[in-house]
Amino acid sequence: MARIDESRPFLPVNIAVLTVSDTRELATDKSGDTLVERLQADGHVLAARAIVKDDVRSIVDQLRAWIADKGVDVVISTGGTGLTGRDVTPEAFESLFEKKIDGFGELFRMLSYEKIGTSSLQSRATGGVAGGTYLFALPGSPSACRDGWDLILKWQLDNRHRPCNLVELMPRLQEHVR
Repeated sequence: MARIDESRPFLPVNIAVLTVSDTRELATDKSGDTLVERLQADGHVLAARAIVKDDVRSIVDQLRAWIADKGVDVVISTGGTGLTGRDVTPEAFESLFEKKIDGFGELFRMLSYEKIGTSSLQSRATGGVAGGTYLFALPGSPSACRDGWDLILKWQLDNRHRPCNLVELMPRLQEHVR
């Protein structure tokens, strides 16, 4: 259960939102809108937003740009995590990971199972770290974005969350390159 230590000051995180889709535009990107609304309502900063095609090279290029940007702490994507031939988001993300956060995908599927049963096995949600930036890939539905944010990321990206959180690890993510 999430526990917030109100004695600690909240530290906003700079988050980029990436939508992976061959068909969506900003005006029709309900999943991206869901993530933006939630992260901003919880006090975080929208550092950037983009929509790219379901193409490994396009996804990797955008991720690399944000990983290199010191103004982006976290990237959350929506879309392209399924099983069809065009779903390549996990392959793109995992090609960049220095460390995979196995528990993110596992926890997402567990929580999804409570809502959609065995259909949750079709999600290839994934998370990891690259260049000191957290990268999380969620499925492309607004519901999946709500679940990913409300049930996992909201808490792990709040430095007041106890017993631990991802924010307090941020200064140490690049110890291996020093």
